[in-house]
Amino acid sequence: MPNQANNGFIPSADNRPGLTVDVVIFALYNNDLKALLVKRPNQPFLGTWALPGGFVKNSESLEEAAARKLAEETGVTAVYTEQLYTFGEIERDPRMRIITVAYFALVPFESVEEQINSAKPDGSARWFSLKNLPELGFDHRKIVDYAQQRLRYKLEYTSVGFELLPDLFTLTQLQRAYEIVLDEPLDKRNFRRKILAAGVIEETGEKTKEGEGRPARLYKYIDDSVAEIKSRRLFP
Repeated sequence: MPNQANNGFIPSADNRPGLTVDVVIFALYNNDLKALLVKRPNQPFLGTWALPGGFVKNSESLEEAAARKLAEETGVTAVYTEQLYTFGEIERDPRMRIITVAYFALVPFESVEEQINSAKPDGSARWFSLKNLPELGFDHRKIVDYAQQRLRYKLEYTSVGFELLPDLFTLTQLQRAYEIVLDEPLDKRNFRRKILAAGVIEETGEKTKEGEGRPARLYKYIDDSVAEIKSRRLFP
């Protein structure tokens, strides 16, 4: 009996699309949500800002490729990443048919800024406000917009937002982070009641000085808590 595995259709090289990964990396800084972009050193879109990313090697997984390109192009390593979506419009890349698997990453700004400055002292990797993005190459603006929508959804229903915060934080810092990402004000009393009832944070016993007021309690995220089981918005 013939080996049917050898009778399948194998497309020619001209009919095989390329495969890339792109990473949208978000951070909060100066009361603003920012995305990390890189200036392209080659054509197409030479000199244009774009997302960190590139082609996937045959020897690596998609996750490995995303981590590698993020480290190569920005110096950022060991951060939370999550697969976002696959973008495969036929003419999204002028070179050839290229399908990209997009990821998004969330980081506390201070934890990666030194890595970026060390790896890219020429400023070829830079933070931009989502409210004032430059013109982006390829379809990367579409990817950023989709990632922002996904972040807002996950922020409302999961615990992913804590990735944007330092290890220890005040309730005021936590509420402000959610307000920035959701782009809407939140009632202080209602927010605190719901976040404390959710069982995803705990007091550390430490305090910090916030402005002219009394010292504020510091909290931390409970690593083994599962906010994803909630069936309604945690922070309306």
